[in-house]
Amino acid sequence: MAFEGLSEKLNATFKRLRGKGRLTENDVREAMREVRLALLEADVSYKVVKEFVATVTERAIGTDVLDSLTPAQQVIKIVNEELTNLMGGGTAKLTMANNGPTVVMMVGLQGAGKTTTTAKLAGLMRRQYTKRPLLAACDVYRPAAIEQLKVVGGQLELPVFEQGQGDPVKIAENAIRHAKDHGSDMVFLDTAGRLHVDETLMDELKRMKAAVHPNEILLVVDAMTGQDAVNAASAFDEALGIDGVILTKLDGDARGGAALSIRAATGKPIKFVGTGEKLDMIEPFHPDRMASRILGMGDMLSFIEKAQANYDEKQAAKLEEKLRKNRFTLQDYYDQLQQLRGMGDLSQLAGMMPGNLGRQLQGATIDEKAMAHTEAIILSMTPLERETPQILNASRKKRIAAGCGLEVVDVNRLLKQFDMMQQLTKQMSKGRMPGMIGKGMGSKMHGFGRKKRFK
Repeated sequence: MAFEGLSEKLNATFKRLRGKGRLTENDVREAMREVRLALLEADVSYKVVKEFVATVTERAIGTDVLDSLTPAQQVIKIVNEELTNLMGGGTAKLTMANNGPTVVMMVGLQGAGKTTTTAKLAGLMRRQYTKRPLLAACDVYRPAAIEQLKVVGGQLELPVFEQGQGDPVKIAENAIRHAKDHGSDMVFLDTAGRLHVDETLMDELKRMKAAVHPNEILLVVDAMTGQDAVNAASAFDEALGIDGVILTKLDGDARGGAALSIRAATGKPIKFVGTGEKLDMIEPFHPDRMASRILGMGDMLSFIEKAQANYDEKQAAKLEEKLRKNRFTLQDYYDQLQQLRGMGDLSQLAGMMPGNLGRQLQGATIDEKAMAHTEAIILSMTPLERETPQILNASRKKRIAAGCGLEVVDVNRLLKQFDMMQQLTKQMSKGRMPGMIGKGMGSKMHGFGRKKRFK
């Protein structure tokens, strides 16, 4: 999880502050020394840390804090605000063209995930903003780059413009012309990268920028490279003039130094972050929400947005009616698993949960293998069997197990778990909420696992 180490250290520091009824200036300065060490260990640049700690200390030793009834909370509030400011303050949006297609030029070094991120961002624009994006294959040097863009574009059902190994500047110009002729309102240019910043790379990117006048130049950097990501951002900005940054692999960066340093080092905002390998795992970067996550306060807005994106209103109303009448079926169970799968890994959702709830979910994952078995069992049943599982006798169970390539014991396990869920919904429909979650459902529900294992 992003910022995992930093979050633990900051929370330990603030826990000690909360234990004091009143704070002295020495208490604040001692806490700030620990914050400073935590940020340096998170690979935040020394200059950024020094300025951040100085600003927080100056605000925190004011009389308004030390004389308040809850001084520790005031200090945490100041740290939260300054973390938000450090990462850019507000959410930075893409600049859209007034006339013609919006041209987004994607740049970066090899290995940062630029081609996949290009497709991810285009998919997000279509999904959330009803745009009609076109992907343009302008990386004519890296082997299989064009094919890779076509593959990920195909998976997202996005059109891809390519003209083989030609002049990338001409390809970009032709792609924009093609977009105008075919009704695409956004063009994403997947440009060539290098293993390091060099003159040849920058010259080509400068020529493309001069030829197509992009509305946005977005730099894709790997969050896990830490300060190298910051150095790359500074170099690209100096040579090309970028408009923003996309951090990839943020889910795998336990330190988070790049996210905390880039804005301060370059003055350019982080606009989007990649949160996983799946093609829908990209989201706008919200500095205030990320600061809350770092400080263990959760991020309920992002959680709600993620839930809404996978929320089917008609299906929810139908399910509510069934729950009220205690008619929850295996088909309903299957539908709910599908919605849960769409929300992503539980470990990612854990970062959005405040306090102890988030820590309880930390490290949790959806066990894809177990979930696949559950789905296979249910799909091997007839519609009648899904609606009325009580008719499942020995011969039916044997047929279902054979149909999905599993054992009868697996079918029985699922039916036992489903029966537990039915008992729970029955009591809920009567207005009682028993303490079953955690005792039975939370620990045994089929399809879940964690490092400490939910199963």
